[in-house]
Amino acid sequence: MLTIGDRIAIAALAVALVAVGLGAWLVLGAAAQGQPAGDPLLDPFAEASSSAAAQVAGVVVVDVEGAVKRPGIIELAAGSRVADAIEAAGGYASDADLAAAAAQVNLAAVVRDGQQVVVPTLGAAAGSGGDGGASDGLVNLNTATPDALDALPGIGPVTVDKIVAARDERPFATLDELVTRKVLTSAQLAKVRDLVTLG
Repeated sequence: MLTIGDRIAIAALAVALVAVGLGAWLVLGAAAQGQPAGDPLLDPFAEASSSAAAQVAGVVVVDVEGAVKRPGIIELAAGSRVADAIEAAGGYASDADLAAAAAQVNLAAVVRDGQQVVVPTLGAAAGSGGDGGASDGLVNLNTATPDALDALPGIGPVTVDKIVAARDERPFATLDELVTRKVLTSAQLAKVRDLVTLG
């Protein structure tokens, strides 16, 4: 026979389990709907909770900038492609440089959590180009950002790291040097030769 103390303990345990279940349901429900789990200004742990819930729910957070209709932070299902990110940002804006985008943005690449996707704007490549782009729309292997390098066909995160490390040691003088210095394979160089420059 249960004593009053036993009944109180069981009731307290039941309330605690319901509270934990409700909290988990709210966090995962908000992440699945693409909404933050809490206001980071009111709850300093809300951002971390939202990020953890996003990972559990198979969501990646991507920053889409440049010539898209609705630039900013978006959430996508894990395994989404760059094309999905651009579509979620409203698609190309009227001032998108489609030729430069075709050369610099790999629409088939799988997006990573925290990645930034930049769609070139008409006339932007003619300037200094914060992404290392050249005036002819080619990607400068000696100055391009890791994201711009990663957007090249056949170039993934591991190869991006090799390019950056090698050029920091000594800038590339010729494209063939990428192969002789064992940064790219001949096949990789063949895929990007017409899309890149060194100065």
